[in-house]
Amino acid sequence: MSVAVGLFAAFAASQVGTPGPANMAMLATGARYGFRAALPFMLGVLFGKQLIIWPIGFGLMELAEAVPWLFTALKYASAAYIIFLAWKIANLRLKPGAAGAVPGFRAGLIVHPLNPKAWAMITAGFTNFVGPETSALQATAIIAAVLFAVQAVFHPIWTFGGDRIAATVAGTRAERYLMWTLAALTVASVLFVLTSGGGG
Repeated sequence: MSVAVGLFAAFAASQVGTPGPANMAMLATGARYGFRAALPFMLGVLFGKQLIIWPIGFGLMELAEAVPWLFTALKYASAAYIIFLAWKIANLRLKPGAAGAVPGFRAGLIVHPLNPKAWAMITAGFTNFVGPETSALQATAIIAAVLFAVQAVFHPIWTFGGDRIAATVAGTRAERYLMWTLAALTVASVLFVLTSGGGG
């Protein structure tokens, strides 16, 4: 297949499921306002990633045809950023959100367009799991669908579990071990992609 769907789904799960700006925002929102009140914000985050998947997909696929070496360069650049992000994850500590008005759908919609992890992850998806011969429409539609499905699983978990995670893990020794484990999984997924030859 021109898109390595299984490998990309595993990679997407390792990225969407681990701490980052979007997950921390949903965790904090769920912890502060509860799952039901945080639903509009969570849905905004879910749909917001689509706002950058399609432009990246079409731009990268067309550019890769004109400048093939850039495809490889982006692969290693995005992998390097995600590894750097994993280091930040390892040192991250859970904190509930501040008091204030409940953020809504529009607030969630802009989270991913302003999230460097989302840009790096999507770039890594196109450069590592899509064959060079794949049409932009096919590649982008598959990447978009897989990410939407993975987000639909993990976003409610982060939002619903916000208050419970903050109450039981934040400030304890377990918090440090949890963050290091999530960071290690992120690095492992990137190394697997690089050593597997790109999953094209």
